Amino acid sequence: MSPKKIMEQYFSTEFWQAFNHKVFNWMVDTVPSLLFILLLIVITQWLLRRLTNRLQLTMMKAARFGSQEESLDEREKRVNTLVNILRQTGKVVIWVVFILIMLREINIDIAPILASAGIVGLAIGFGAQEFVRDFISGFFLLIENQIREGDVAVINGTPGLVEKIALRTITLRDFTGTVHIFQSGKINTLSNQTKDWSAAVFEIGVAYNEDIDQVKSVMLEVGEALSNDPDFANSILEPLEVLGIDRFDDSAVVIKARLKTRPGEQWRLNRAFNERLKKRLIPKA
Repeated sequence: MSPKKIMEQYFSTEFWQAFNHKVFNWMVDTVPSLLFILLLIVITQWLLRRLTNRLQLTMMKAARFGSQEESLDEREKRVNTLVNILRQTGKVVIWVVFILIMLREINIDIAPILASAGIVGLAIGFGAQEFVRDFISGFFLLIENQIREGDVAVINGTPGLVEKIALRTITLRDFTGTVHIFQSGKINTLSNQTKDWSAAVFEIGVAYNEDIDQVKSVMLEVGEALSNDPDFANSILEPLEVLGIDRFDDSAVVIKARLKTRPGEQWRLNRAFNERLKKRLIPKA
């Protein structure tokens, strides 16, 4: 059959009439359903956001009257983390359900997909053990309240601010602005520096010929001055504790002290204490 006859057979007026008829029927029968499904997705996402926001407000109110073993900031961090996880999980469920519905609307039989999900899942499971391990590890990190969004932590030796927690990963931003993403199942060491309370630790080197008792007295005076300063008073939980001589270095005696602070306030107080102590120990000439 010549190319001309093939073109006349498959691209005749009857072909285009049948094609236009099918497209018209599809647009009349299917497109409104798809648009309605997309509208339902938007509405469901909006409802999910409203419900999670309402839940967050309710949990925040309950947190204000919760256990006094944790500070209000600690309870609020836990609420924010749990609500974010719930919101992310809800979005995934909504999209999976509506994608299956849309496949059904365009005449794709989803029964074989659902029936084969178990077999495929089993096959994938052997190659996705790490993926499953990450989810399980992330779940227990949240349940055990080991870390929350907004905490400052050291994960596998990398310090930084916890910006986002998901079931599978934790996002950490260090002081230089670099973002580090850790798989939950590969977190070997986790040190939370802002849980419940923190401490500013001081190691002050003093010359061997200096009066140690006098230096300790000045340190206590500086600590008391910080406690009475309105800018720092709310951040200090307990008075300065001077522990005494910690070690002997080559050219100095090291005196260790500790100031118990609210979570995350230890660095600010550490700098303020060191500046004031320097002015007291080494006055201007």
